[in-house]
Amino acid sequence: MVLALDRVTVRRDGTTTLDDVSLRVRHDERWVVLGPNGSGKTTMLRVAALALRPASGTVDVSGNRLGSVDVRIIRPTIGVLSPSVGEQLRPGLSAHDAVLTAVHAALEPWWHRYDDAEHERADRCLAQLGVRQFRDRAIGTLSSGERQRVLIARTLMTDPVLLLLDEPTAGLDVAGREQVVGALDEIACDPAAPAMVLVSHHLEEVPPHVTHALLLRDGRVDACGRVHDVLDGEHLSRTFAIDLRVERADDGRFRAWASARRGPRRAPSWRA
Repeated sequence: MVLALDRVTVRRDGTTTLDDVSLRVRHDERWVVLGPNGSGKTTMLRVAALALRPASGTVDVSGNRLGSVDVRIIRPTIGVLSPSVGEQLRPGLSAHDAVLTAVHAALEPWWHRYDDAEHERADRCLAQLGVRQFRDRAIGTLSSGERQRVLIARTLMTDPVLLLLDEPTAGLDVAGREQVVGALDEIACDPAAPAMVLVSHHLEEVPPHVTHALLLRDGRVDACGRVHDVLDGEHLSRTFAIDLRVERADDGRFRAWASARRGPRRAPSWRA
């Protein structure tokens, strides 16, 4: 078991943001977590990343329990991509250095020494995400999709056992979104790749080779299991509190839309 959250509860300022949440992720599983705004998705990911200690429940990463081992030992085994990571990196940093510095969880290469093997691994990670040609480009000059793929390459630099990705396609245009979804799907279908937990708001952004899904609503698990059992109209309509139709294309991509209203619609009045 790569990740095990058992009955995790998180409270902030008297408000329960996660309530009795459990999740088990094995090494060959790729999970997507979906839910409305404020449902607890990012909070759950922060707990899994060992960045937030729950009020109750247990968190285990590769058999190491939060609270019983030094988190500095466990954290290098987790690759984390969140909006804050990209915001902290200097725009003038090269794509190569943006990936390389993940070895020491650093933001600049100045304060550490890196050997040839580490430089070569950084280039391999860039190549894996299809952005090796930008190794010497400043990340601030890249398109949003290219930059996100560099940041995903950064998460792979430490050879993690677990990837935690918080809305990696947020704010991207269609081209950038499709580049990132494609890159994530290549990771998802690679049996040698680490386990993955991907947080998203949108069903259309779920990579085709994701294997499992968890739906959160009001901080509680609404549904959990294999993708084909969870990502359907019934479950998603309940989670998002709107009548949804869900379709999965032959290529494995999902789409969802609100069901048409029944009965006659009243024409809008434009009178003041």
